[in-house]
Amino acid sequence: MVREFSAGGVVLRSMRGKPWVAVIEPRRDAATSPTSKRKRIDSLLALPKGLVDAGEQPEQAAVREVQEETGVTASSIAKLTDTRYFYVRSWGDGERVFKVVSFYLLRFERGRIGAIAESMRHEVVRAFWMPLSEAAEKLSYKGEREAVKLALEYLDAHPEALPSSTTKSARDAAQKL
Repeated sequence: MVREFSAGGVVLRSMRGKPWVAVIEPRRDAATSPTSKRKRIDSLLALPKGLVDAGEQPEQAAVREVQEETGVTASSIAKLTDTRYFYVRSWGDGERVFKVVSFYLLRFERGRIGAIAESMRHEVVRAFWMPLSEAAEKLSYKGEREAVKLALEYLDAHPEALPSSTTKSARDAAQKL
């Protein structure tokens, strides 16, 4: 069995007094794999993430992947969680893969969301900001929704992570979950 290690980020930004998160719509093949029994989802929403390169630390990979897939630069605040799951490759050998994804809480530093390099367009259709409280419901993957909930909890416990106007909104959003 193949093992894969990836890293990604919950990138937060304060806008209009609320916490927002960078979300991507990954590019998918036009057809579902013939071996897949899952129904196609019209729109897939995810957190930016990708494979950890040889010699790279997961935290470094998370920051790099965020920049590549969203166009924004972010700095690390804390590690949130590791998600673990199995999947079967829908390409090539169709092998079963055990995957671990480390998610980090990141703070937006600079850049324009969606300013994705042309070389990354084969992976990402678009990137945009979404209210953090909505992401906990709208992201397509359970592990990523849980990472967003942990980010909400982190903001509640660490008000210094983002401006104080954001912290109250994060608390309100966390109470709704």
